Amino acid sequence: MSGARSSPAPLGTPAADPPAPGAPSESAAAVRRRSLRLLGTLLRPVARRAWWTVALVVLAQLAAVAGPALVAYGIDHALPALAARDDAGPLVRAAAAYLALALVGGLLSAEVVRASARVSQTVLLDLRGRLFRHTQRLDLEFHETYTSGRVISRQTSDTDALRELLDGGVTTLAGSGLAMAFTAVSLALLDWRSGLVLLVAVVPGVVLTRWFQLRSQRYYRRHRTAAARVIVRFVETMTGIRAVQAFRREDRAAATYDDEAVAYRRTTAQAIRVNGVFDTGLHLIGGATVAVVLLAGGLRVLDGGLAVGVLVAAVLYARRFFQPLAQIGMFYNSFQSATAALEKLSALLAQEPTLPDPARPVALPHVRGDVRFVGVEFGYGTGPTVLPALDLHVPAGQTVALVGETGAGKSTVAKLLARFYDVRAGAVLLDDVDVREVAPPDLRRAVVMVTQEAYLFSGSVAANIALGRPGATREQIEAAARAVGVHELVSAMPDGYDTDVDKRGVRLSAGQRQLVSFARALLADPAVLILDEATSSLDVPGEAQVQRGLRTLLAGRTAVVIAHRLSTVMSADRVLVVDGGRVVEDGSPAALVEAGGRFADLHAQWQATLHTPPHPAPRPDPHPHPPTW
Repeated sequence: MSGARSSPAPLGTPAADPPAPGAPSESAAAVRRRSLRLLGTLLRPVARRAWWTVALVVLAQLAAVAGPALVAYGIDHALPALAARDDAGPLVRAAAAYLALALVGGLLSAEVVRASARVSQTVLLDLRGRLFRHTQRLDLEFHETYTSGRVISRQTSDTDALRELLDGGVTTLAGSGLAMAFTAVSLALLDWRSGLVLLVAVVPGVVLTRWFQLRSQRYYRRHRTAAARVIVRFVETMTGIRAVQAFRREDRAAATYDDEAVAYRRTTAQAIRVNGVFDTGLHLIGGATVAVVLLAGGLRVLDGGLAVGVLVAAVLYARRFFQPLAQIGMFYNSFQSATAALEKLSALLAQEPTLPDPARPVALPHVRGDVRFVGVEFGYGTGPTVLPALDLHVPAGQTVALVGETGAGKSTVAKLLARFYDVRAGAVLLDDVDVREVAPPDLRRAVVMVTQEAYLFSGSVAANIALGRPGATREQIEAAARAVGVHELVSAMPDGYDTDVDKRGVRLSAGQRQLVSFARALLADPAVLILDEATSSLDVPGEAQVQRGLRTLLAGRTAVVIAHRLSTVMSADRVLVVDGGRVVEDGSPAALVEAGGRFADLHAQWQATLHTPPHPAPRPDPHPHPPTW
C-alpha cells in the first residue's frame, strides 16, 4: 500500500548511489571536504599511535640508508688497513655495524607493520560501527531507495579498500619518500657528481610517475565502480533467488551477471596494463641510471679521482633510489581506491534521517491508545499525494479494519501511525500528542506493527519471541506463545524454545513464522497494534488457529488491521473502506453489509467463495466408450 513510485531499473541496469532525499548534488570540492572530515574524525583518536608509527618509519629508513656508506668505508678504509697493517679491527667493526643495522632495520620494519595494523584496525572498528549504527538510524525512505547490495558493498569492498591504504599504504608512502630523500642526500654527500646524475634521472622518473597517476586515477575509479556493481548484482540476485527461480530467470540473471563480470575484468585489465607500462619504464630508467653512474664513476676510478668503495656505494644508492618510486606508484592505486571508497562511505554517513527526533520529546509512559488523524496529507518523497486529506478517530481499545484495493492507501495509514514516515500536512495524534513529538522509546513501545514478512533473525525461537521484550523470562515467552497458539508447535521442535530457526532441518513455514511474530507482538504488549496483511500467508487451518490467537492479541488494545481476507475483517469493531486515500465507507461490518455498497459487494463475493464446492463436478467425457453387449 504505497503511493506512486518511480519504476525500478530493468534487470541488469545498475543504478547509481542515490543522494540523500532532497539533497542537491555536491561539487567535487564539497565531496573532497566531506571525505577529509570523515578521515579526520577517524584518525583523531589514534593520532598518537600514528605519529609513533611515523617515527618508527624514519628510524627504519635511517638504518637502511646507512648500509651502502658502511660498504664504502669497508672497501676504502677497512680493507687497506687489513692489507697494510694486518689490522682486521676496522673490517670487523664495519661488518658488525652493517649486521647490527640490518637487524635493527628488520626489527623496526616489523614493528612498523604491527603499529600500522593496530592503527588501521582501530580505525576500521570505529568505521564499521558507525556504518552499522547510522544505517540502522536511517528511515524506510532511505532503505527503499538505497538497495541492500549497496549497503553491503559499503561494509565490505569499500572498508577493505580503506584497510589496504591504512594497513601498509600510508607507511609505504612515508617510507618510500624518506628512502628517496635519505638516499639522494647520502649520495650527494658521498659523491656530488654521482648525485648530479641521479638528479637528472629523476626528471623522466617524475614524468612517468605523473603519467601513471593520471591514467591510474581514471582506470582505477572504473575498476572500483565495476567491482561494486558485481557485488551489488550478486547480492540482489541471491536475495531475490526465489523470484529468479520461480520465473525461470536463471539464464537471464546469469547473463546479466556475466556482463558485469566482463566489465570488471576489462577495467582490471586496463589498470594492469597501465601498471605494466609504469613498472617497465621505471626499470629502464633505473637501469640506465645505474649504468651511467657505473660508467662515469669507473672512468674516474681509473684516473684516481674516485675511490672504489665510493663507486660501489654510489651504484648501490642509484639502484636503491628508484625502488621507492615504484612503491609510490603502487601506493597511488591504493590511494585512488581508498579515495573513491571514502567518498561513498562519507556520502552514506552524511545522509540524515528524514524523521528527526523531537527537540522536546514528550514522555508517554502510559499510553491509552487513542488515535487521531487530523487533516493528514501525505505522499512518498516528492511523488504524488497518496492521502489528500484524512480525518480519522480511533478510540482507545477499538479494532479498526482497513479494506480497499491495492494502492488505495491502507498501508500508508499504518506507516504514518507507526511513524515510519512523517506527514506533509496535518498531524497524527496518539493520546492527543503529535507522534512527531512523542519520545521515540515511548512511541516504539506503544505502537507495534506486524507485517506479512514475519522476519525471524538468526538465533533461537525464544530469542525471536523475546525481541518484543528483551528482558522477558522464559515463562513470559511461553505464555505469549500459548496465547497465540504456537506453544505446541515450538515444543515439538528438536530443542523446543532453544531451537535455532536457521538450524538445518528446522524450517518454519510462512504461517508458522507469522505465529511466532504474533507471540513477539503479544509479549511486547503495545497499546496500539498494527496488523498489515499479517494473516495473508496462512492456510485455512492456520488461519483458524490464528483467529483464536488474534482475539487474545487484540483484546484490550487499539488495533488497526489491514487485510484482504474478510474472515479477519469481520471480527473488527469497525470497518473503513479506503479508496484513493479517502474513507468512503465507515461502520461496523454488519452495518456496512446491511447498507449495501463496496464492502457489501466484497462480503458477497467472500460468501460466494465459502459456498463454492471444493471440487467441481466431473465434466462429461467427450469421447465415451461404446457400450458392451
